[in-house]
Amino acid sequence: MNASLSPRQIGLILIGAAVLLGLGMGMRRSLGLFLSPVTLDLAVTAADFTLAIAIQNIVWGISQAPVSALADRFGLRVTIMAGAAIYVLGLGVFVVAGGAGALNLSGALIGVALSCTASSLGMTATARAVSERRRSMTLGIVAAAGSIGALIVPLATQALLADYPWQIAALFFVVLAAAMLPAGYWAGAADHIPKQGNAGISMREAIGQAARHRPFVVMSCAYFVCGLNLIFLTTHLPAYLAICGQSPMLGAVAIAVIGGMNGIGSLTAGWLGGRYPKHILLGLLYILRAFVFTAYFALPPTPTTTLVFAAAMGMLWLSVAPLIGGLVADMFGTRYMATLLGIAFVMHQAGSALGAWGGGLIFDATGSYDDAWKIGVVVGFTAGVIQIVAGGPSRRPGPTIVPRFATT
Repeated sequence: MNASLSPRQIGLILIGAAVLLGLGMGMRRSLGLFLSPVTLDLAVTAADFTLAIAIQNIVWGISQAPVSALADRFGLRVTIMAGAAIYVLGLGVFVVAGGAGALNLSGALIGVALSCTASSLGMTATARAVSERRRSMTLGIVAAAGSIGALIVPLATQALLADYPWQIAALFFVVLAAAMLPAGYWAGAADHIPKQGNAGISMREAIGQAARHRPFVVMSCAYFVCGLNLIFLTTHLPAYLAICGQSPMLGAVAIAVIGGMNGIGSLTAGWLGGRYPKHILLGLLYILRAFVFTAYFALPPTPTTTLVFAAAMGMLWLSVAPLIGGLVADMFGTRYMATLLGIAFVMHQAGSALGAWGGGLIFDATGSYDDAWKIGVVVGFTAGVIQIVAGGPSRRPGPTIVPRFATT
């Protein structure tokens, strides 16, 4: 435990980080539930609504690195709380939206807010709050606690949408975003903890050294493939099931099961990351995803196989968070951790955009998702192998910004 704060203060940092992750993740995964009622009420097309979500993800990806740099320079607390306020504003625009323009503005504001409140800054606060020995397991616990939101928020949202106008459910989101303000204040107490590593260098120098650091570059490139596979799945799985004659509800249930199993996967990854080399665990995780993809799509989908697949993917989904957060802290310390996690996340979001858009392009060109699944399996397996082979400590490291590269 960090000696500069009391156990109660450390606990509040971890609770705040978990609340941020849970609320943010729950709302992100629930926005699709608004598609039918919003398009019907506002007389906009499905393309108009999904464009707003696309804008949200693009803005999130573009703004994550600079927002993380601001957090490292000016503090986590002010950045997270500002992001929560922007979240409230963006959702307020959503509540009063009268057409596609307002939906797009809401998506852009929420994208910026996600950069301030999502996993990068929450994981940074968590990593600073505990000792290196406890870091991996604690990151796993916080990520697991945050995954509860991915299960509860969609169910609560659907219950509201079933009995009330969609604006009531959107106001529920406004309340959840407002709850991020105290959570951000608690998590932001990590600003008072001395930052480890990177002593005597500027942020620009830290970024330059990270860009030349082979393990970081390999991890970031593999993170691109992670985003490609997972967002392809959440975007196109319901359509794939419908083409195969399954109930549209099966896709929604599968996404909920993925969210529910995130917690177990995160805890497991955090525990393992404290005992074995994280870069190998991360590579094995990507390889296991490829095998799960292959096993599922080699057979005609049924409700049973789909839910088993969703449970397996849930175990392998959010489990990347404690491993990647732990790797960055091991490589470079925590002084510029938010910035470097943000840079890696830009790669993830680039892969996400390609996964969602590329899957649609392949389906339009071929009338089938078969080629998209095959590409996903190949690139996922390849990324896992490269992560294991080339993602470990450099054999002949040059000048580094930390005393060592931890391999635990």
